[in-house]
Formats: sequence, structure tokens, C-alpha cells
Amino acid sequence: MNKYTLKPVKFFVFIAFLCTSLLFSQQTVTGKVVDDNGDNLGAVIIINMSTDKKVYSNSQGDFSIEASPNDELRFVKEDFRRASRKVLVDGVNNQLLVTLFQIPKDIGEVKIVKKLSGDLEVDSRIVAKVDKGEQVRDAVGLPQPVGKMREKPAEVKSVLLPILLGNLNVQGVYDLISGKARRQKRQYRYDDLQEHILWVRNRVEDEYFIKAGIPADRISEFIAFSFTAKPQVRTYVKAKNLSGVMLRMEETIPLFIERLKQIKSN
Repeated sequence: MNKYTLKPVKFFVFIAFLCTSLLFSQQTVTGKVVDDNGDNLGAVIIINMSTDKKVYSNSQGDFSIEASPNDELRFVKEDFRRASRKVLVDGVNNQLLVTLFQIPKDIGEVKIVKKLSGDLEVDSRIVAKVDKGEQVRDAVGLPQPVGKMREKPAEVKSVLLPILLGNLNVQGVYDLISGKARRQKRQYRYDDLQEHILWVRNRVEDEYFIKAGIPADRISEFIAFSFTAKPQVRTYVKAKNLSGVMLRMEETIPLFIERLKQIKSN
């Protein structure tokens, strides 16, 4: 074996050493998640922010997860404010008790029902639903959750670069190799699309679309089409600007109707 074949061997020995050190430094952290009334919370996502590993609490609120000293655990559940905890501080592995506080819920929407005139520009304002809950939140200043509570998919740069610095993200490497990161990104794109379509449908009466010539069973399809045909529509959805959404969406209605005619003719 010459000096040129030794370098790869040394590199793999170094990687193996890092993996062994990481695995032996990890410990099992246990705990319980409850709500602000002290009741057990099941189906809470617990994410180790250092390794991206995640587990769920059981029906009794109990959980266990692998972690290294000073790792941050994040606790996420729909309709609750997320929480974070540092674990294994000074090597002490005490059982965690985590309390999640519920986010105040809105009181629903109030529909405005008026006779349509046939003028799209006028009707687009008439059929817009009023979100009463949003008005209440704005009036009293209730806090809203920031960002989406998702496990972050592994990125090539975020996994490979630390290796050069002597750190190895075992879970990140696995997610890239197994295709989990790619599937997560695809699922998130789909979820975002459905969320934006629902945002429009929750705020605009079906009668508006039907009056414009769009069949009731194709309303969601039309909204998705408008996102592609006129990207500004989706930009306004993200900004929660309903007036902007409807004005831009009106420009795509003739295109979609023409498309339906072509499908029927074929």
C-alpha cells in the first residue's frame, strides 16, 4: 500500500471515529407533554434540532428521544404554541415536563349573501366572505404562530459542509441517501398548494365562480390554474390580500373557460 492509498483509508477511519463518538455521546431523553390545564398531550412532534430526528408523544403524553448534551428539543402540535428545551445540561438527564399553551381560536366566518349583478369587478367584492375571527384578532391583538411547524428537510450543503469541519449529521446523511428529504419537499409543495387554494375558497363564495362560468366541481382546479397562469395571484394569497387575489384571478377566468371548451371539443 503506497502513500496515495493511505489518504482515503485515513479519511474513512476519521469518519468512522466521528460516527462512533456521536453515537456513544447520545443518550435517551424521556419526558411528558401536557397542556396548560395539566392534561396529557398525545401526538406532539418532538424534534431534535441538532439531528432532525423526530418522535411523537403517546396518548399519555410520554416520549423518548436520542439526544446529546445541550441539544435543543422542539415541541410542536397544531393549535398550540411550540416550545423548546435544552437537554442533558452538565450531563444530567432529568425527565422533562413540557407544557404547551393553546392558541386562541377564532369564532368563525360570517357570509355576506347578496344578489350578483353579473359584473365581475363588482361581484368580486360582494362575494368576498368576512372573516369575523380575523377581525377580532386584529382588534385585540392576539398573537399568531410564526412560520410553519415543519421538520426541515436535509440539504446537501448543510450536511456535507459540517463534515469538512469535523461534524457529522448522521440523520441528515440518511435523509439524503434514502430520499426522505426529497419526499418531504414534494409533500410540502403539495400541502402549500392545497392550503392556498383553501384560503381562497374560505373567503370567496362558490356562487361567484359559478356565475363566471366555472363549474362547481372545478373551482379548486381553477384556483390552482390561476396560480400557474398568473403567479401574482399566489403572491397576493401569501400576502393575505384578497382584493389583489380576486382582481388578478379575474384575468385568468377567460383562459380557464377556453381551456374547458377545448377539453370538451376533444
